[in-house]
Order: sequence, then structure tokens, then C-alpha cells
Amino acid sequence: MPSRSAPAHVTLSALGGADPLDGVSFYAREEPVPHWHLVGYGMSDLYEKETSGWGFEFTFRVARAEHETEPPMWAANLLQNLARYVYSSGNWFEPGHHMNANGPIRQGYETAVTALAFVEDPELGTIDTPNGGLRFLQVVGLTADEYEAARRWNTNGVLGLLSARQPLLITDLNRPSATDDPEGQAATEEGRTRDGSSTGWLLVGGFTCASSPAGTVRLTIKEITAKMVSEAVSDRLPYGRSLLLESGEHKVLLNSADTPAVRRPDEGPIELDLPAPAVAALIEATAVGSHQLPGAPDVLDDIV
Repeated sequence: MPSRSAPAHVTLSALGGADPLDGVSFYAREEPVPHWHLVGYGMSDLYEKETSGWGFEFTFRVARAEHETEPPMWAANLLQNLARYVYSSGNWFEPGHHMNANGPIRQGYETAVTALAFVEDPELGTIDTPNGGLRFLQVVGLTADEYEAARRWNTNGVLGLLSARQPLLITDLNRPSATDDPEGQAATEEGRTRDGSSTGWLLVGGFTCASSPAGTVRLTIKEITAKMVSEAVSDRLPYGRSLLLESGEHKVLLNSADTPAVRRPDEGPIELDLPAPAVAALIEATAVGSHQLPGAPDVLDDIV
């Protein structure tokens, strides 16, 4: 592993209260380019074996000016917010995951980086500890169009494009998008067309799924999200991959199949098997109106 200077360590009190992370260490790195390498403490079983440990610790690499000596506290706060999310929601992160930050990842800073991806830290990797395996999970900043490419294609493909431009996947808030140049655009489109999407779950605001006593299933989708649903279906079902649509208690699992079927398990989402004509109609259904899916007589799609 490359040599590294003694870290600046920020304790929990400096991050503002009783939060999941005990602290963050900042390593001032010079190679392959100047950057801060942040390592968090608090997501794993650091001191003794507990049931609350998540088996990983966040890391983050942030571009650093050549003579910069002040650690970027905004980056530590970002890791703390991610830790809060994990502990409060019970949802954890793994390599290949991505999330939309719905705004600049550094508050009050003008940047195109508005989303995040997660990858195993290329230097720290995964290690064995007395309390079990520990993975160092690196946070990587994405622009909005890179996030869209990760959602419609796959995170690792997008990170592969980034790694050629950003060594060690260092997050630079001032960089352009990897898809701004024709080569990057072509690579993401080619990958999506070839592979489809690795995103099998879509949270859709205002989506409902109602089942009538007669056995008909009615999917209701708001017009504002119809294009997103259409793209997700297009990027999954024709490739033989299922897609879970969810909004609150409403969940439906869409499958591509030769024969239509509706399954209502005691637990879990309603499952719809859709033949090719029904899938094609669902992809085309983006305008307001009620759409009977051909080849699936028990399924209606309403755009409202």
C-alpha cells in the first residue's frame, strides 16, 4: 500500500452530537494526484462483537489542492449523513449501489456532482478482523447524467468510465461529466443497449396497484413519473429481468413471460407475468389515459 502521512482525526463531538460515526480520519495523499482519503469509524463492530455492526466502513476520496492542509469537513458530514440513513432506515450499501442526493453533495457549493455510487475501496479492500470481515466501502460522487447512466445501465460500467479519468475514483466537485464527451456518451449507450439495466427496484411516487374481486389488476402511475417507469421497463423486461415497482404499501413485481399470469402471494408484492405485447404496450404508455395491456387481459395501466 502507498505510504501515507499521519492522519488528521476528527472525533464525534466535532461532527455535532451523538451520531453513528465515532469519527473520521483524513489522510493527505499526494499520489496518484493530491487528494484527501477519508476513513470513517462506526459502521462496523470496532470494539466487540455486536449485532448492530454493518460489516463495512465508509471511505471517501476528495480532490485536494496542492498545498491544502485544512481537512474538508463537508465530506465528513456527508459520511455522517450516510451513516444516519443506514441506522435509521435499516438499508445498507454495497458495491454497485447508487443513490440520488437530489442536489449538490456539498451544500452551498456550485457543482454538477449530485449523486453517489459505492465501490470497494481500491486500496483498502476487505480485511478479516477478530469480529468478522470488514469491507471498506468507498463513496464516489456522480453527476446527474452519470447517475442516470448507472440507473439505466449499471454502476460498475459507469465507474469503469470514471476510473479512466479519475484515478482511484477520486471525487472532484469541479470536474465535467464523463458522458459530456462523445466517447463517454457512446460507451454508456452501447452498454445499456447491450446489457440492459442492473436496477431491479424502482421507487415511484404516487404509484398504486389495486386488485379487484374480479381479478383485474389496475396499475396507476402519475404522468410525471410515467417516462421513468417506461424506461425502467424497457431496460429490464425485454432482457428477461424482473422489475419491482414500489410506493409505500403498493408493490408489484413485473416479469417477462410467454403466458400472462397474476399471482397474489400472502406476503410480498403482487406478481404479474407479462407477454411481449403487454411489455411493449407498457413501455409505450406515457400519455394520460387508461391502457389495456394486450396479451394480459387482467391488467390495466392508468396514467393520471
